[in-house]
Amino acid sequence: MSVQQALITGACGEIGQALAQELTRRGGHRIVTSDLAPLPDSIKGLVAEHVQGDLLFQAKVFYDYDFDVIFHLAASLSSKAEQAPEAAHRINVDGTMQLLAMAAYRSEKYNKRVKFLFPSSIAVYGLPSLEAKQNAEAVKENEWNDPRTMYGCNKLYCEKLGGYYGGFYGQKHLNDNPPAMLDFRALRFPGLVSAATMPSGGTSDYGPEMLHAAAKGEAYACFVRADARLPFMAMPDAIQSILDLTDAPRESLTANVYNVGAFSLSAEEFRQRTLRAFPQAQISFAPNPQRQGIVDSWPADVDDSRARRDWNWSPRYDADGFFDDYFLPKMREKYG
Repeated sequence: MSVQQALITGACGEIGQALAQELTRRGGHRIVTSDLAPLPDSIKGLVAEHVQGDLLFQAKVFYDYDFDVIFHLAASLSSKAEQAPEAAHRINVDGTMQLLAMAAYRSEKYNKRVKFLFPSSIAVYGLPSLEAKQNAEAVKENEWNDPRTMYGCNKLYCEKLGGYYGGFYGQKHLNDNPPAMLDFRALRFPGLVSAATMPSGGTSDYGPEMLHAAAKGEAYACFVRADARLPFMAMPDAIQSILDLTDAPRESLTANVYNVGAFSLSAEEFRQRTLRAFPQAQISFAPNPQRQGIVDSWPADVDDSRARRDWNWSPRYDADGFFDDYFLPKMREKYG
């Protein structure tokens, strides 16, 4: 079996660690990683090479690598991005553009379609009011694309950049025999919950923070209202969706950007399910106006019918399966 060269940026994050582990389990990949931080022990032995440092300064190094697939996970997440929007733009947009340019260059020069997998977010949506959110039901990819956060603006723009580099860069589509183009594919993720790693600055992290605190016996003050509702997904399903989209034949895809979803819960429903598992948990609500405003602008659920139709997307875990079969067993194993 031929070995594919894979790059994972942001490899030290929640998705990066889980993705490196799953690629290793599947076999057939030589994994190169990139991050500001050194590799954690969980994936240190799985990686052929780690490039540590700021991606903006390291991206030029990757012109010398023959990557078959790039998983660009490095990002400044929503809450952090609101605190430092200029820095977030530099990380989220400038870093992405450098990698896209590198991948497009290699695709054209060597006539090989480099796959570029980009995790986008429900942050690209911006609903103007709670009433609009309640009436919107499951939101489709082309609806409410009016983000109200720097993170959402960054993600939406990078989706457009990916479409440009994958279809119009140099206007090669005008030639009779155009060279190979970058193969850009993006997923708009809901809130992701991992039992293996702690959350790291996302606005949807009140769910996993609540669960981890209860498992450790710590009190938790939730930073949104009890009625705040978002779509969520278990981390194993997020990794599965990335790899399913990676493996999908290009001719079966009708778009570059896909919603993926699994289940939708309010903060109070998270609390109630947490209390069933940890009856002594101390969970209160202390809404942060800024973070609450962000959550209110994101959809309560997403329509992922396009992904289900084009590449047979189907999550393994609904709400019950997430708690009973994935998260709680892992928490008991992790924290005793």
